[in-house]
Amino acid sequence: MANPKITFIGAGSSVFMKNIVGDILQRPALAGAEIRLMDINPTRLEESAVIAGKLVNTLGVPATVKTFDNQRQALDGTNFVVVCFQIGGYEPSTVVDFDVPKKYNLRQTIADTLGVGGIMRGLRTVPHLWSICEDMLEVAPNAIMLQYVNPMAINTWAISEKYPTIKQVGLCHSVQGTAHELAHDLGIPYEEIRYRSAGINHMAFYLNFEHRQPDGSYKNLYPDLHRAYAEGRAPKPGWNPRCPNKVRYEMMTRLGYFVTESSEHFAEYTPYFIKEGREDIIEKFGIPLDEYPKRCVEQIASWKRTSEEYRNANRIEVKASKEYASSIVNSVWTGEPSVIYGNLRNNGVITSLPNAAAVEVPCLVDDNGLQPTYIGELPPQLTALIRTNINVQELTVRALIEENREHIYHAAMMDPHTAAELDLDQIWNLVDDLIAAHGTWLPEWARGPRKAQVA
Repeated sequence: MANPKITFIGAGSSVFMKNIVGDILQRPALAGAEIRLMDINPTRLEESAVIAGKLVNTLGVPATVKTFDNQRQALDGTNFVVVCFQIGGYEPSTVVDFDVPKKYNLRQTIADTLGVGGIMRGLRTVPHLWSICEDMLEVAPNAIMLQYVNPMAINTWAISEKYPTIKQVGLCHSVQGTAHELAHDLGIPYEEIRYRSAGINHMAFYLNFEHRQPDGSYKNLYPDLHRAYAEGRAPKPGWNPRCPNKVRYEMMTRLGYFVTESSEHFAEYTPYFIKEGREDIIEKFGIPLDEYPKRCVEQIASWKRTSEEYRNANRIEVKASKEYASSIVNSVWTGEPSVIYGNLRNNGVITSLPNAAAVEVPCLVDDNGLQPTYIGELPPQLTALIRTNINVQELTVRALIEENREHIYHAAMMDPHTAAELDLDQIWNLVDDLIAAHGTWLPEWARGPRKAQVA
């Protein structure tokens, strides 16, 4: 069998690249893959090439590693495209997304998916994803894009809207990651859990969450989760000591279903938890304000240590990650079926959400590609909450497609957290300030003069 060509755009995200490449090379059918690494930062690209080469040597596989500083060349004739960049990086863009809203007393936790931070990140990111699509259509029209970039739903929606023939899937580890966390909270082996989730990225819900019994039947675990939270046995301490994960459990008691993305994320997707003058709520639910900047600083410091260790090591330990990329590549390449959770255009899969929206649902993967499974109608309370986020996503995509600056303000107006904190003048002035602060990181049409308001 021929060996697949797998291109990484943004390969300087070295830790992420290491995990995906390690997963891929441990699969027998993919062990001879041609790994193509592309990044605009030559230092990070060289670091990633060293790591990938040592992974090949450690595993003793016949894979090859090539580096590129030209996107189209890296994509020419490839079979799979893994996208993992962050446009604007921690500095300046993430810092701007947090510091400018603070001047309006608008506080955030992650700011990469929704809210004014998510809107700005979408405006910075989508044009670069579109440039990949344009190159793919020219030199790799049958390749599949595995897109790991936030804001995931905005990105996926924008790609499907402008380049509908591109084969793509947005990938996140929140569904399987949260399932692991809940299994831990209940003291049940993850391997004994069965679940079904649906919604949009970062706001999907477990419609079923069950434990396989010795007789082969399945027990509904929602009563156990409610009981554990009421009795203070859940949530248990997790990987992040700054976030005790209470927001999601509280929302479960109100909605009846558990959301798949973390409490620090979910706190800023709704209007209920981050409120000026309500420090009691912040304290009660342990909401980690400014979490993402803190995490970025920690990760940058950690990478400086880790990169030196990798450079000096003869071998690099390879562990399986929770990411879906290698499973997708293996299934498409060999025809061996698998099921993953992916983000794709809805097209009627979830009947209570717009057809054009990007939804996150279970997908069958084989040599026919990615095939989303039918969900039908979500419980009405989940549909209603998800629609509040879709409103922001849709208006951001409309701004990008139509090059209409006015829709940037409209998207910010519809954001649940922003609208709960700021009045209309504040929202519009905040958007102006963010656009000015980001400057050339945003597309030119977004930086033009704002239309005068009619008195």
